[in-house]
Amino acid sequence: MNSTVSPIACKVNNVFIHVSDLKKSAEWYSDLLGLPFNKEEVNSPVYNVPVTSETGLTLDDHTFDPGFKLKPSNHVLFNFFVQDIDEAYQFIKNKGIIVVKEIERIGDFAYFNFKDLDGNVLMICNC
Repeated sequence: MNSTVSPIACKVNNVFIHVSDLKKSAEWYSDLLGLPFNKEEVNSPVYNVPVTSETGLTLDDHTFDPGFKLKPSNHVLFNFFVQDIDEAYQFIKNKGIIVVKEIERIGDFAYFNFKDLDGNVLMICNC
């Protein structure tokens, strides 16, 4: 393997989620994460969800790309961290969000998968 120094930082900087309705998706993700939401702050083509981690979360409706065709991912795009997997699972179920994989427990690790408004598969896990 080549031992040259890479100019690319060893961290994920931002995650993009492609959406069909930016305002609805911004409100949905804000509600999911318990964040305040102001529809007036959402301006196409992107909305940066105000997450509190190093990695950002951007919703993108591709307003300036008329040829773009949304193809929701059937594979997990990323995961949200939780302390209590059972509490998070009940929260998701109470919101009527579609769970596509029930809680899987592997030792102390547990996760489940669900869909966003556009059908993208996301994960919640405790590690």
